[in-house]
Amino acid sequence: MGTVCTVTLFDKADSNTYNKIFNRIREMENLMSVNIETSDISRINAAAGISPVNVHEDVFKVIESAIHYAQISDGAFDPSVGPLVSLWGITGDNPRLPSRKEIEEALLLINWQDIEMNAQEKSVFLKNNGMALDLGGIAKGYAADEATLIIKNAGVKGAIIDLGGNIILHGEKKDRSPWRVGVQKPNTNRGEYIGILNISNRRNQSVVTSGVYERYFEKDGKKYHHLFDPSCGYPAENGLVSVTVITPVSMDADALSTAVFVSGYEKGRTLAESLPETEAVFVFDDSTVRVTAGVNFTLTDKSFILAD
Repeated sequence: MGTVCTVTLFDKADSNTYNKIFNRIREMENLMSVNIETSDISRINAAAGISPVNVHEDVFKVIESAIHYAQISDGAFDPSVGPLVSLWGITGDNPRLPSRKEIEEALLLINWQDIEMNAQEKSVFLKNNGMALDLGGIAKGYAADEATLIIKNAGVKGAIIDLGGNIILHGEKKDRSPWRVGVQKPNTNRGEYIGILNISNRRNQSVVTSGVYERYFEKDGKKYHHLFDPSCGYPAENGLVSVTVITPVSMDADALSTAVFVSGYEKGRTLAESLPETEAVFVFDDSTVRVTAGVNFTLTDKSFILAD
């Protein structure tokens, strides 16, 4: 998953349950990582423009969901963004600023509508040679949901799953008070927060943040982050520095945090508000914060302003 994964069980915390959880997470990584040559995603990408590839049902399910979010976000979230991710290399060891020509060539390969799914065969086909899937914006969410199923089946009443910032709050705390989750303060050490989300403990809730400060590099004094706008091929620039999405399903929150961020505040908020049980917190580069109507958020950092 390219990140640190932490699971905290507040009761029935035996090694067998932990082993099942982390084995399942490793299974997801082995199926969906573009950095593993034998993964289903790598096999799909290698066969782009050549032939369909039969995949594991988990992979098929995640790609189907990714296409759904591409559709409802007008392509702001696009699982075929692989060529652009590889070109910039921001999540790797050697990030660089590509030429305009390189970006234009990569954009020709990015189109979620060129992903063919065959439900009967459980196969995936990328229509054009050079296309590439990247599920980095949704796979962690699915893995977190799968970990939650194991926790439920083990009868655990309260747990926190944190897959590199993809958080699921399962069940309730012993004192039955709301879960409290900090919203990260941009461009500071992890753990510094601008405010607190109070999350109901009556059922599972997932909290996922996409921010410009998570993965980036600097070139000639300018920061380039990893949240690409598939319409132009560059990191999205729309005044936002982070978007936090709260939904019951982590895979949904994972994809939506990217989709809403790349869409920008107006379109992103409209998208979030159009979906059931979905809330969002928007943090802007001018230190203002806006939230959707159903969010229970308390601003604690006085250098930020909670706007209407």
